[in-house]
Amino acid sequence: MTEHRPFNWPQPLAGKSPRIWYGGDYNPDQWPEEVWDEDIELMQKAGVNLVSVAIFSWAKLEPEEGVYDFDWLDRVIDKLGKAGIAVDLATGTASPPMWLTQAHPEILWVDYRGDVCQPGARQHWRATSPVFLDYALNLCRKMAEHYKDNPYVVSWHVSNEYGCHNRFDYSDDAERAFQKWCEKKYGTIDAVNDAWGTAFWAQRMNNFSEIIPPRFIGDGNFMNPGKLLDWKRFSSDALLDFYKAERDTLLEITPGKPQTTNFMVSAGGTGLDYDKWGYDVDFVSNDHYFTPGEEHLDELAYSASLCDGIARKKPWFLMEHSTSAVNWRPINYRVEPGELVRDSLAHLAMGADAICYFQWRQSKAGAEKWHSSMVPHAGPDSQIFRDVCELGADLHKLADEGLLNTTLVKSKVAVVFDYESQWATEHTATPTQEVRHWTEPLAWFRALADNGLTADVVPVRGPWDEYEAVVLPSLTILSEETSRRVREYVANGGKLFVTYYTGLVDEKDHVWLGGYPGSIRDVVGVRVEEFAAMGNDFSGAMDHLDLTNGTVAHDFADVITSVAPTAHVVASFKADKWTGFDGAPAITVNEYGDGKAAYIGARLGREGLAKSLPALLEEFGIDTPAEDDCGEVLRVERADAADENHFVFLFNRTHDVAVVDVEGEPLVASLAQVNESEHTAAIQPNGVLVVKL
Repeated sequence: MTEHRPFNWPQPLAGKSPRIWYGGDYNPDQWPEEVWDEDIELMQKAGVNLVSVAIFSWAKLEPEEGVYDFDWLDRVIDKLGKAGIAVDLATGTASPPMWLTQAHPEILWVDYRGDVCQPGARQHWRATSPVFLDYALNLCRKMAEHYKDNPYVVSWHVSNEYGCHNRFDYSDDAERAFQKWCEKKYGTIDAVNDAWGTAFWAQRMNNFSEIIPPRFIGDGNFMNPGKLLDWKRFSSDALLDFYKAERDTLLEITPGKPQTTNFMVSAGGTGLDYDKWGYDVDFVSNDHYFTPGEEHLDELAYSASLCDGIARKKPWFLMEHSTSAVNWRPINYRVEPGELVRDSLAHLAMGADAICYFQWRQSKAGAEKWHSSMVPHAGPDSQIFRDVCELGADLHKLADEGLLNTTLVKSKVAVVFDYESQWATEHTATPTQEVRHWTEPLAWFRALADNGLTADVVPVRGPWDEYEAVVLPSLTILSEETSRRVREYVANGGKLFVTYYTGLVDEKDHVWLGGYPGSIRDVVGVRVEEFAAMGNDFSGAMDHLDLTNGTVAHDFADVITSVAPTAHVVASFKADKWTGFDGAPAITVNEYGDGKAAYIGARLGREGLAKSLPALLEEFGIDTPAEDDCGEVLRVERADAADENHFVFLFNRTHDVAVVDVEGEPLVASLAQVNESEHTAAIQPNGVLVVKL
């Protein structure tokens, strides 16, 4: 893997001091020009200092082929800049105009059944089309040439949410590109045959021309898993190559101007390998939309921590989130009172130095007219806009207090996440369709939070082996290199948690033989011979297993047949004799070198993990808060290298009032009341308190 691009953050406008960037997507081309001045007045009232412009404006920027109209954009950028509002300028290439798709229908992507995606929405282009690439790069050049000296443009917003709708394309262009990708990766067709295991079902290929995309093969049939895994890698890389072509075109003309593109990192947002993409942006940006219900805050904090891990603890940019309801779910829940401010501060706590929304003014027409915004349909006389103004003041105050010089304080515990392990578990022929990689890291993050520990979420390529303790949660793929890192980490004194479904296959999706978890059996000190999937789709089938520590396993358990002399059993299964599980090991701890490795051989869920962790953390010598209610509050800290600026964020995780001890100076109290004489605070549901130590 190459080195990350040097970090390059958007700088403030001339004469302005660095601030937390605050604003959102702005679409002035959707409104009459007389609205623009009102928008800018309201932006100033809210404390907005940056907006992203022209994201979906190609049809207005180039209304006919070769005919460009920058006049409207010049006027709005000038108005914004003179009002002290910087511009994150988009390339406009996310959605091609109708004249282009009519002239060149060959740029439209094709689905796995051969149907062509017609224009009518967005992202109807294929990443491997040389024709579309020419048109997109031409627009990038025109934008860069026109705005290269504009003092109000502080960064480039390259395209938008790559792969949101066009992640997979099965066209002839994609087929040729996939063949070239395989040839570059493997060198020979024999190496491809080995990687894909084509001896099975007579799938052997004689040359690269026989490689085709994983198109429709009939309902109920099973695609070659090695091929499908590589197809997902290729599809991520194809979009990344397109992004890099746009980026490099801009930077040839505007060297030094920071550029980024907005990722879609969330617990279940696993379409592209965003950690790999993170190497090629000047700064990481993310779009995140909340999960309704009781998971809301924890999933948000988990995803923000993963962003921080992708950014390698450099500041990152929250490019989009919502003030309230979105428009794209079957049921679009609004945020609860207080969550607008709280959610933004949670991203900020986890390392974001920019807080932006989709979008500034709620659309009155189009597919996103019911998506919430900073200025809703009700106008500025609304609770949403009042909260937006409150948040702007909070961000201004935190910047004054020195937050911009800080980064997320490193946790004791790293929870490892791997995009490729998720892709491998998505195959339709696996031990159970009820298990996917992405759910287990989130469950561990939440269970650790229940025990008062806020973990760092670290990509598998990242420096997870520099932490006091590490969780490998259903990390199905363990390459030889990752296995080596695991072995060295524990041998040198590391404390490792390993779960079921970890280390089953190598990077080619070939099984590690000899018993599971193949490549690190000696580290965990157990040998698994078989899996026991559980469910209730057949009457009388085993649907759960009880453990001696009072927890319950669902969906999946390992059949552990031997435990090393260096290991001991922490919890066993207790079940009817007919199951074969009564008394079998469920949770073990093994001594390996100077370290220890715990193995959790069943899916316990957040609740079961939370109940199992105290004994394991005690055995590992990892301290947790002594309070019985330590899980009520999520504690996140940001500090500078000298610890001169140290901030503590306290988020209420419950729908009850949480009373906390207060150290330091309270700076922001949203739905929180501070009792200065008693040095305590009562944090209401959806509330947050920020103090400076």
